Amino acid sequence: MSGESTKKDKVISKRIDRFFMGLESAYLFVKRFFKEVWFPPYEFKEVIRQCYQIGYNSLPLISLTGFIVGVVFTNQSRPSLAEFGATSWLPALISIAVIRAMGPLVTALIAAGKVGSSIGAEIGSMKVTEQIDAMEVSATNPFKFLVVSRVLASTFMIPVLVLYTDFVALLGAFVNVHANEMTSLSTFFVQVFDALSFLDITSSLVKSVIFGFTIGIVGCYKGYNSTKGTEGVGKAANSAVVMAMFLIFIEELLSLQVTNFFRQL
Repeated sequence: MSGESTKKDKVISKRIDRFFMGLESAYLFVKRFFKEVWFPPYEFKEVIRQCYQIGYNSLPLISLTGFIVGVVFTNQSRPSLAEFGATSWLPALISIAVIRAMGPLVTALIAAGKVGSSIGAEIGSMKVTEQIDAMEVSATNPFKFLVVSRVLASTFMIPVLVLYTDFVALLGAFVNVHANEMTSLSTFFVQVFDALSFLDITSSLVKSVIFGFTIGIVGCYKGYNSTKGTEGVGKAANSAVVMAMFLIFIEELLSLQVTNFFRQL
């Protein structure tokens, strides 16, 4: 009888059933976020604190990475343009590459590793030590305090970090271009902004908002649903990073198709 009941519990197979149950759980989690975010109480202090944690504490890593990206990409692009005697196009090429793709993508991947894992581990540790249950007993809404505040903070701060990364990457590119072609700062940035369009900047910011929301919601979901003690905390942090990066690449691909469609109009 027990074997028959086990077979009846499986709709397709154990692995496929678990996959679709996970999709349903994630959908309900996102749905609950959009429901909770509009109604009081509003945790403004916690949102500001999380903005500081996500934004300010990420600046050293973002600064180093952005500068190196600008220098390396300029070095890699120069030989190809030099074959056609078109090294003067370097500022325009770099600006398009950085603003359209490299800036948002590099920032989102770094934030997924640093911020996503931190959120997953922090909420996961609170889950397994029953601190979330204690918050519910003390008449505090743990979902609003822990999840909504962190998702809002990541959604707000990732676009800011992307703008900062773009600037630092262009600054690194200028240092390299100036060292090789003796291009002035004003000439470099005039060529940079001449190559950009309103659609380039808008699409970059929209992507950044989507990336920020993805990092926050995935980290919170994995942490909020972690189990099995300290082992579950480690798995929550790891799976938050992997899943966030996977979704970021998919969103980058989709946003590229949408942007190209609008560019052809």
